Formats: sequence, structure tokens, C-alpha cells
Amino acid sequence: MKKLILLLFIAASFQMFAQTEGNLLGAWSDPGLIGTAQYDNTYNEVWGYAINGQEYAIIGSTSGTHFINVTDPTNPVEDFFVEGASAGDHIVHRDFHDYNGYLFSAAGEGNSTLQIIDMSDLPNSIDVTYDSNESFSTSHNIFIDEDRGILYGLAMQGGSPGYSALRLIDINDPLNPVYLAEYNNLAGVQFGHVHDAYVRDGKAFLNCGNDGLAIVDFTDPLNPIGLGSLTSYPESGYNHSGWTNDACTHYFFADETWGTAIKSVDITDPTDLEVNALFDAGSDSPFSIAHNQIVACDILYSSYYYDGVQAWDISDPENPARIMYYQTSSRTHDNNYEGAWGVYPFLPSGNLLVSDMQEGLFIFESIDSGCDPKANIKECFAPVGTNDLNEYVTNLEIFPQPTTHELNLTLAIDKTSDATVEVVNLSGQLVQSLITTNLVQGENTFTFGLNKNIASGMYVLRIRGEQLNIARKIIVE
Repeated sequence: MKKLILLLFIAASFQMFAQTEGNLLGAWSDPGLIGTAQYDNTYNEVWGYAINGQEYAIIGSTSGTHFINVTDPTNPVEDFFVEGASAGDHIVHRDFHDYNGYLFSAAGEGNSTLQIIDMSDLPNSIDVTYDSNESFSTSHNIFIDEDRGILYGLAMQGGSPGYSALRLIDINDPLNPVYLAEYNNLAGVQFGHVHDAYVRDGKAFLNCGNDGLAIVDFTDPLNPIGLGSLTSYPESGYNHSGWTNDACTHYFFADETWGTAIKSVDITDPTDLEVNALFDAGSDSPFSIAHNQIVACDILYSSYYYDGVQAWDISDPENPARIMYYQTSSRTHDNNYEGAWGVYPFLPSGNLLVSDMQEGLFIFESIDSGCDPKANIKECFAPVGTNDLNEYVTNLEIFPQPTTHELNLTLAIDKTSDATVEVVNLSGQLVQSLITTNLVQGENTFTFGLNKNIASGMYVLRIRGEQLNIARKIIVE
């Protein structure tokens, strides 16, 4: 394990933005809605959507899903409402994610359904095009890998095959969801419950509650590869939710456990995860507790229950600096779950949406108006590329992938060259020297036996010579 470095807030002189109270533009609530019997929460998750020049906040309640037009953030108006298949004071959780113009809506309690809502005709109308428990009845959370059209269901009940800690559903045809697979043991983590997930480039960060964090490559969803896990770390508790920075060098997550800080984790080598910063809302209360985290550009946003919404500059991911806060709730800190639930920073205007469990929807002015959330997104754990010294390479094959203890290499070149073939980890440290040889012009084939003590995970096969400088990702199971 790398040396653990625990860092708190840095001085204000290092901050990109000054720390300030958020500028509230507008708010919405419906006094006719009821709270839950368990937490007195009327509202839960918030999502956002923009179409045809209009911006919407989508907020869940005990009754269903509310579409609030926030194009004029000072005058939010409920344009549409979809009643939940199950509604009432037993509904604590709803969760949302959009895909190809459809909103996917799930609830965590009751005799519920997956609802798929066509939003393509907003602001004129919406259409519930799918409302069925065939795929599942309840799901604590959902996340959609939009590049691959796969919905990740977390702690799902109902449908086929019943209960799933983690279930994958193909939604490339949004009106015909197709069950793909379910898992409860990945990356060395045995989990009976996955609370939430963040997925990017087919790489999933699974928040497994008391079982910690697992990172899994679902590029082939039927043959996932465990990349790494984190089961012991400072201020650990109930591993709840998180998000990566744009460069995918760090993952920020929180434990839904009172008095614990948000963690910044170095993920450049997923086989050797390092917590290198702890930071929080600056509250003195032992009942201060973070909930959901989202990153847009170089800002990490968190709904922080009693402490409202919080934001940090993470341009230096190992030195997060708090830059914005707003107390959405006037309730006294307690051994409970109340206050800010969800946060959404991706509207074109940059305006920030926040849901409060008791108070409803809040709309804040953007604190980074120049942010383009998709401008600097880098692929997570991308295959390492080649450089200009490989102009003589005509063919390169490395198989099988993933491998266990044997690796085959086929390399065709246009001229002779010396070559050294090595396996290194993602930090560039030598793991195993495979061969030093002279390559002939044409096709060269090799079979290598890997050391049996190489741990499962991601590595790099490095080929270097006078005319060669090649690096390719390999997965060892």
C-alpha cells in the first residue's frame, strides 16, 4: 500500500474561487404533499434535463415524479407530474437517469415499477411509454452507462431473477429493457448489497455499503473484470456514493456515516488504491453527514443533509478547497437523515439544482459559468497508446484477454529490431521481464508464462527496442 497522506483544507490563497454562500435564484415545493412515516421526507432525488431551449428540474416525492420548468430560475413552475406506481408515506427513495430522450424512474419501496417517460416533446407534453415490474419492481438507485446503453440497478427487487445486489439491463431499445446479468462478487468484494454506482467507459465504481468500494471493468458485461477494491480506509463506514474527476485520476466518495469525511482516492493504479485527502463541510456537529456527490469540470458538489449543499474546487484533487455552501435546512443536526438529498450541476445554464428532503427544490446560480462538463472528460483506465517510433509495426496481437498465466504475442514489423518485452504495473514499476531478443522482419510470435504470484488486475505489456516503443493494457485474472 502506498504511503497514506491525510490532508485537510488548504489555505484560501490556493483556492481557485473564494468561499461564499450560494446565490439562491428560486425554490419550489408543494405543501399538499405528504412526508414519509420514517424520515418525514416529502422529497428525494433531483435530476435535470434540457430540451428545445427549456430547462427542467426533475424531483421525486412520496407521490411521484415532478417536472419543474426552471428556464426562468426565479419562477420555477411545475409543468408535468407522473404519479408513481406506488405512492404514499412509505416511499423514501426515487431515483432518475435520462437516456436518449427518455427518463428512467425507479422507486426503492412498495409495489412499484420501472417507469420510462418520453421527454422528446417537452415543453408541450410527456408520455409514459413503459410502466412495468417485468424488469424490476424496486431499485434503491440506478445509473446508466449512456455510451453503452446499459442500466445498472442497485439493490433491485422483483422481475427476473428476484433480488439482485447488482443487475445489468440493456436499454439500447428504451421501450424493451432486456436483462443481461447480475453479480454479487467482483474485484475481490463479496457484496450482498450495492448501494450506488458511477459508470464511465464501461468501468464501474460500486459503492457496496459496509463491504467498501469495488472497481470493475464491464466492457464485456457478461465477463466483467475486477480491477481493484478498497475495503479498509480512514473514517470508513457505509460506502455510499461517489464520482470521478474529469481526468479519471481520482474518485471522490462519501460514507453515509455521521462524522466521517469525504475521501479523495488516487485511482491511477486501481490495484493499489490510495486515499490521499479527507475533507468535509466544516461542521462541528458529530451528526454532520454527506449524501450524494457529483463532479462538473473541476468542482465537486455534494448534498450534505443538515449542512445543505457544499462545493469544492478539486483542480488539485489531493487538496480540495471548499468554495460554496448553502444551508437548505433549518433543522438541528441529529442522529437522523434530514436536509439536502440530491444535487445536479449539468444544465446548460450552469445553474445548480438541489433537493431537500423536507423543503423541496432549490435553484442556485452557477459558480463556474465557463464550465463545459464534457470538454475535458478522459477515458478511465484507457489502453496505453503507442508513439511515432512504431511506424514499422504492421500487426500486433496480444491474447487471450483477460489472461491467467499464459500470454501470446504476435508482432509483425517491416525491419529487424532488438526488443525487450516486460510487464509493468500502472505506476510503471517492473513486474516481470519476459524476454530480450532480436526481432526478424515479418511476423514474430511468442508465448510467455506469467508468474503465478502476479495479483489479478490491470497491467501494461511494454515492448521497447531501437525501432519500437509499444505499451498495451493487459488484464490478469
